[in-house]
Amino acid sequence: MFRLAHLTDPHVGPLPRPKLRQLLSKRLTGWYNWHRSRRGLHDMELLAELVADIHEQKPDHITCTGDTCNIGLPSEWQTSRVFLEGLGDPSRVSFVPGNHDAYVMGSLEGLLKEIAPWTRGDDGSQGVFPFLRRYGPIAMVGLSSAIPTLPFVASGRVGSTQRKAAEEILGELGKDPSCFRIVLIHHPPHVGGAQPGRNLTDAPKFEDMIRRVGAELVLHGHNHVGSLAHLEGPRGPVPIVGAPSASARAGTLTHTAGYHLFTIDQDETGFLLKAELRGLRPDGSVGGMGMLSLSRIRQPQKDS
Repeated sequence: MFRLAHLTDPHVGPLPRPKLRQLLSKRLTGWYNWHRSRRGLHDMELLAELVADIHEQKPDHITCTGDTCNIGLPSEWQTSRVFLEGLGDPSRVSFVPGNHDAYVMGSLEGLLKEIAPWTRGDDGSQGVFPFLRRYGPIAMVGLSSAIPTLPFVASGRVGSTQRKAAEEILGELGKDPSCFRIVLIHHPPHVGGAQPGRNLTDAPKFEDMIRRVGAELVLHGHNHVGSLAHLEGPRGPVPIVGAPSASARAGTLTHTAGYHLFTIDQDETGFLLKAELRGLRPDGSVGGMGMLSLSRIRQPQKDS
């Protein structure tokens, strides 16, 4: 049995005071939006309670699918490292970046240099996507959909080079019926997963990849709401699970903070996947909020 905690979009604050020259870009609109609404929606005390709850559950691994930053300031890179250190040692925590981590040109590179150990693949590479991390039968493939965009645009893209490499990795892993493949990405990777201007622009090509080589689970963030969709794979439907923001108080723009705790098990008939939503409850405490409706993922192939 393997237990995996997935959180996303913590938007770690408070936002440092930027220098004037740092606001001469898309950061100006982001800085304004933070002070107008976001700083009241993203609660760092609540985030700390959520992280404490994750540790109490003692998962085997923790993954964060992006947006530790808000407007990509250099001072936020160190804050992101402190946050990831609080989640755990890089051997037990994986990170893939989001659009706020790549807010302007150079932001993503600066962040990845600071938090490189949390993106390390089994081959020793750091800050290179896709990465592969194996934990016995569990294989995690991390993708980056983070790209700098124009103001008021929050779209992402995987790109042909990264997608081709991911397809090769997933295809090779798929030859082993005892391997459970998990794809990590920030943007919803399916068509219609987010509105235009916020979507993964090459989602149709991602869907084609999954249709050819498959996966057992895809985890994403970005929308700040819990969600469940499916893509068709060669061995049946592949669940696409989105998590809410890990720091959001109730409000008109977001749902309340939460994360998913997955339990992956296997018997002679196939993989069993369970997912519990944990987070801010109506009484103000942090704890279990219900189970996602998930079923058997796929049958192992019989030996010929």
